[in-house]
Amino acid sequence: MRKGFTRKPQPDEPAKPVKNYITPSGLQRLKEEHRFLLTRERPAVTKVVTWAASNGDRSENADYQYGKRRLRQIDGRIRFLTKRIDAAEVVDPESPRAGQAATRAFFGATVRYANATGTERVVSIVGTDEVDLNRNHISWVSPLGRALMKSEAGDRVALQAPAGTEYLLVLKVSYERVVVEPFREPPGAEASEGLPRRRQSTDEV
Repeated sequence: MRKGFTRKPQPDEPAKPVKNYITPSGLQRLKEEHRFLLTRERPAVTKVVTWAASNGDRSENADYQYGKRRLRQIDGRIRFLTKRIDAAEVVDPESPRAGQAATRAFFGATVRYANATGTERVVSIVGTDEVDLNRNHISWVSPLGRALMKSEAGDRVALQAPAGTEYLLVLKVSYERVVVEPFREPPGAEASEGLPRRRQSTDEV
């Protein structure tokens, strides 16, 4: 939302939570990451911290310092994911639509368009947590997403690009399944390892 349209709530008026528009598979990915961090990664890191704390001076214990820092990162990510999940407003691109909702580009739409040189591209308009340029998934609040919003086949829309205004011709608007990359355990995750790893102490660095 542009700054000019932002209204601050009055002191006696509660701030309205911002809805997090997201597809079903996008929400599933957030939930899977949240579950992994809460039930596997955090307990595993806590175990390492407990083990490291028993090894002597914590101020010079690299395992302990690393573990505590990692716990703070995990807790911050868990809080972020919790807020995003709680604010989720699920929109299924495959849900039946009627009238203009079926022919115009709204959240979840897959749009084929051409630029001024005739080069065609297909993008899917998704939530901010689902952006994936490798899959041509763009955010509904991105410049391109905003330009395409509410357009239909045959419309010419203006994209405000860094190099100037670019005009795009909308060729097709459809609603189909949007496949979001599923959550995968990150390389080096503590929950994926076996015994705690010994790291260099501060006097070895």
